[in-house]
Amino acid sequence: MAERLARRAFDEAFGPADITVASAGMRAFDGEPMHENSARVLAECGVTSDRFVSRTVKASTLRDADLVLTADRDQRAACLALEPSAVRRAFTLRQFARFAERASQDGAEGEGMHRLLSAVNATRHTAPPGEDDLADPVGQPIEAFRTCAADIWSALRTIVAATR
Repeated sequence: MAERLARRAFDEAFGPADITVASAGMRAFDGEPMHENSARVLAECGVTSDRFVSRTVKASTLRDADLVLTADRDQRAACLALEPSAVRRAFTLRQFARFAERASQDGAEGEGMHRLLSAVNATRHTAPPGEDDLADPVGQPIEAFRTCAADIWSALRTIVAATR
């Protein structure tokens, strides 16, 4: 769900294909379809789940990524155990949004995601604490998926605003 919402947010802000977005899961099985409630909530948001296929995160994926965003701190820790070199590029989604908002308030110069990542790493120690984990909606009613999607969208809006 987060991958598709991120794709929409970044396409709307920067145009198609300006930022590559991909997803992989720590507990995902390669080739599985999206959870039906995730697909339903995406459809309610006007976002397609067509051609989604899950994949398991690999060290090479983490090594090659400019930015790694996870749903929660446990997933971030698991990613870093798999690929320690990603430590300054791996954040929870909400954590990165919180740091990005702080970096933009501190007057980071320039535009774009690479500039934002540099600014976040330079100012991350100045950001106030916050709730960094997204609640996992799996096994919950559809409303939990809607809440999760709203939380993801809120964080993405903050990140997009900070890149400008």
